[in-house]
Amino acid sequence: MNRIDRLVATVLLLQSRRLIRAQDIAEHFSISVRTVYRDLLALQEAGVPLAAETGEGYSLVDGYHLPPVMFTQEEASALFVGGEFVQRLTDASLKKHAESALLKIRAVLPEERQEFLERLQQATAVFMPPAPVHNGFRDDVLTLMQEAVVHRRVLKMEYYANTKDEITRRSVEPLALLYYNYNWHLIAYCRLRQDYRDFRTDRIKSIQAGDDFFSPHENFSIKQYIHDSNKIANPQEVRLKFKPAAVNRVKNNSFFGVSQEPTADGGLLVTHLVPSLHVLVDWLLKFGPAVEIIHPPELRQMLLAQAQKMVAHYSGAGDQAA
Repeated sequence: MNRIDRLVATVLLLQSRRLIRAQDIAEHFSISVRTVYRDLLALQEAGVPLAAETGEGYSLVDGYHLPPVMFTQEEASALFVGGEFVQRLTDASLKKHAESALLKIRAVLPEERQEFLERLQQATAVFMPPAPVHNGFRDDVLTLMQEAVVHRRVLKMEYYANTKDEITRRSVEPLALLYYNYNWHLIAYCRLRQDYRDFRTDRIKSIQAGDDFFSPHENFSIKQYIHDSNKIANPQEVRLKFKPAAVNRVKNNSFFGVSQEPTADGGLLVTHLVPSLHVLVDWLLKFGPAVEIIHPPELRQMLLAQAQKMVAHYSGAGDQAA
């Protein structure tokens, strides 16, 4: 990106935030903070009214707006492709809003770019398993949670605890929303459990905004929460040796892999840290004789037992036993 484009993009970035730090601008454009200061000075000299709050960041003076900038062909294409993924990977609570937003974007594009997107749409397909439909999950629940996260408003809900097979009443302080495994998850501080919890939205039986608000959780970081959640408690070390024919398949599937070392014959020596040996058994069966279990010995016995069950099943012994 040349400097002129970066200066225009900086104004757009300032226009999209109430306050933004020089460090955040530097990270956004992958430049140094010193370069950011030079850019901001150049904008002021060009007549862009900037305001600075000590220790907080920079902003545009109230009332100043850059005229709308037309989407480039590449930007419009990126938004269209992103919309296709939204259609396939999220639930109805986002799909209808994404459709509406994309229609508005296409409406303001010049005719030739509209035609470009039309042809692109006809030649693009995203094949993914559709998100499952969760009975009882209303489209307005996600909006309610988003507003509660932004305004720090306590939520009251009835939640089905799967581990105890019971419905509990909770008052929670919503902090973040995550989407994974085809479910929205509300990350919140649970006043009942006195700790941070991950609530699957399809297990929320009822939810409403409470009357009270909560103070910011200054020490909470969603990135740190995700990192800590993915840590394995009491991990077990597994060492495997894969033959050359299986190397590409292994490299494309990390599966708790923590280190990979090429062998002299073109194979791969892989070390895994897993929460349980059971999680590797079915995965290892797919490699057949192309993998050798070096450690631990009990994993070999588990794999052998599973293979014997399969042999018994397909030889008819399983049917006779039933």
